[in-house]
Amino acid sequence: MGTIAVHEFVALDGVYEDPSWTFEFGFDPRMGEALAAITGGADAILLGRRTFEMFAPAWSGRTADEDPGAPFFNDTEKWVVSSSLSDGDCATVWRNSRSLGAYDPGAIRALKDSVEGAVYISGSGSLVRALLADGLVDALHLFVYPVVRGTGERLLGTDGVTTKLALAASDVYENGVVHLEYATA
Repeated sequence: MGTIAVHEFVALDGVYEDPSWTFEFGFDPRMGEALAAITGGADAILLGRRTFEMFAPAWSGRTADEDPGAPFFNDTEKWVVSSSLSDGDCATVWRNSRSLGAYDPGAIRALKDSVEGAVYISGSGSLVRALLADGLVDALHLFVYPVVRGTGERLLGTDGVTTKLALAASDVYENGVVHLEYATA
């Protein structure tokens, strides 16, 4: 049975939308090591439709020479939670992509049970909130940037659902980013 590992870049006020604002902080090499550890244990990627539609054009043409994460994103089997995209729609825009259909906790449990390692998720805020509410997230990796955005979509706390988490690990990087790894309590 696999696990579900979520990775997000967030501001201090919880904004995760359009993380281009993270560029001004640079990318500490130790952050890359942490991300490689998260993705290295993953056998599948699970994305919401909007994140899939943003990731597909950004990643599908990248090579390992351009970004060391490209092989993971392009070669790993990807599942998209969407009531509007079919398998054909997904596979046409990004290889190794399939539709899981509309959000269904049972289908996600079955996907989780079908992998040995982790199912990796990035972005996909609505999906992450639903998974947390349904108790399906095993590890929540928040890379918290030292900035308050003031506006933008927030990752957590927008649906009135209380989810208790336990801090499993933490790290601080030279660029001021803090990596907080939580497990469900």
